[in-house]
Amino acid sequence: MPEPLSDAAVSALMPDLRAVMREAAEIARPFFKLGGQTSARIWSKAGGSPVTEADVAVDTFLKIRLSALVPAAAWLSEETADDPARIGHDLVWIVDPIDGTRAFLSGHPDWSIAVALLAAGQPQIGFVHAPVGDADYEAVLGRGATRNGAPIRVDAKETLPGARITGPKPMLDRLSRGAGAEVEFERIDRIPSLALRLARVAEGSVDVGLVSGNARDWDIAAADLILREAGGVVCDLKGQATTYNRPDPVHGELLATPLALRDPVLAAWDR
Repeated sequence: MPEPLSDAAVSALMPDLRAVMREAAEIARPFFKLGGQTSARIWSKAGGSPVTEADVAVDTFLKIRLSALVPAAAWLSEETADDPARIGHDLVWIVDPIDGTRAFLSGHPDWSIAVALLAAGQPQIGFVHAPVGDADYEAVLGRGATRNGAPIRVDAKETLPGARITGPKPMLDRLSRGAGAEVEFERIDRIPSLALRLARVAEGSVDVGLVSGNARDWDIAAADLILREAGGVVCDLKGQATTYNRPDPVHGELLATPLALRDPVLAAWDR
């Protein structure tokens, strides 16, 4: 079984990873039209979710380049057939070539490319690139989180009144009912890319991000580390932390929030 990457190896890897993420964005960019329909061919996967030729092109590119960067790592991606060999593997790339495909194909700016490297079941590196706005969110375990190289931190809010919340409307409604009429939230338009939803909690522009059931590892693993390194947490609605690289990489309903707001949100949810 491969050994986890050393700190020196991770440091040496990061400049190459940044370059790869930028190249991946350049593959997707010609297919995207802000405010308009994508020029990419679109078809439906099993289950009905859309995929475009841009998703497939970026996925193919990333598999080649990331596998070359860390040859010992296994692979889990939204657009690649799952290989059971990843189970129990120490190093695993977890990749979403275009997180927020529906946003991408409809011209909405909030889509991203998300890459995590797992070591011993937990993200060691997390990288989310948002081509519209040219934002790089990244984190290395134990080193904090950054946006375009500048440190980021969750908002210091410790109570629910005035919290900025985003996510599916039924979940927001339930949270509002549980918090009570005396608590007023500021609702932020839903952010289609789950990775960006979590990253915006990490940078402090959102306080509570809710995620409906059925998210996959590739949607959240990279941003999970970014949020944790920025002082936040991703957990289920019972407070249990997320785990990755299980045989079935599907998650239930999730909460992303600063650590200080986790318990108040969970208490309101359970009322």
